[in-house]
Amino acid sequence: MVDELHDKGIRDPHILMAIGTVPRHLFVDTALQNRAYEDTALPIPKRQTISQPFTVARQTELLQPQEGDKVLEVGTGSGYQAALLCQMGVLVYSVERHQELYERARELLQQLGYKPMLKCGDGTVGWSAYAPYDGIVVTAGAPVVPENLAHQLAIGGRLIIPVGDSEKQLMLRLTRVSEDEYEEERFSHFKFVPLIGKKGWEDKA
Repeated sequence: MVDELHDKGIRDPHILMAIGTVPRHLFVDTALQNRAYEDTALPIPKRQTISQPFTVARQTELLQPQEGDKVLEVGTGSGYQAALLCQMGVLVYSVERHQELYERARELLQQLGYKPMLKCGDGTVGWSAYAPYDGIVVTAGAPVVPENLAHQLAIGGRLIIPVGDSEKQLMLRLTRVSEDEYEEERFSHFKFVPLIGKKGWEDKA
């Protein structure tokens, strides 16, 4: 899988090393473990997914995390992205709205020796208690950039978030260049599950 991601343009050796180290098959259901190292998204409980490895790698690449950085993840899901960031030496704070996914991820990450700060709640409002963050990565598609998240960035911090409708989203990188000024960059289109919450989509389940 690492070679495939390299061939698709992921060149950061720290990201590739983390992907080669973290056992992705442990983050998917037993019935799907034979597909864990395919470059594809796979279903997890609560109608969510573990993102395609390329998508995870690309978001991480855009985030540009450095060892010791403090990063907020919105949408813990399976815990795979949090594990990769922990493997890279990042201080991870992650919020998951589904209690079941939060508990599963917490248990697995502990078993693997990773120690992110996890919280069950509405990630669209961020986690202000530990702000500001050097980076924020959102692992679900938002209708707009939640201003709460932008405000929780440190100066120089980067927010990586897919924004669009239910069919596809454009990956954005918002860099905070001063107290009230942000620089926006636009990248490729992706398809994520919807970002549900106060500052995201309404939960219609």
